[in-house]
Amino acid sequence: MTAEVGNKLARLIPEATLSDKLDPKLDSNSQRRIGDQLRAMYDELMQQPVPDRFRDLLEQLEKSNRSKPNEADKGQPEGPR
Repeated sequence: MTAEVGNKLARLIPEATLSDKLDPKLDSNSQRRIGDQLRAMYDELMQQPVPDRFRDLLEQLEKSNRSKPNEADKGQPEGPR
């Protein structure tokens, strides 16, 4: 039986039989090919600039963190009065 949605070649395995199966393993060539493809995809992504909106949000977060008291200082006396 195959799934109609998504990958047409994906086989559906009833949950009851999953515990009876051994752990599936990929051979080293398949692992290497998948790794190469993932690296290529993420290398391309890492070369793209950070969108201005994300940069603005990061700046707001940094400003907010600077204006708050340090978490380690909470509950500590403020010093001599």
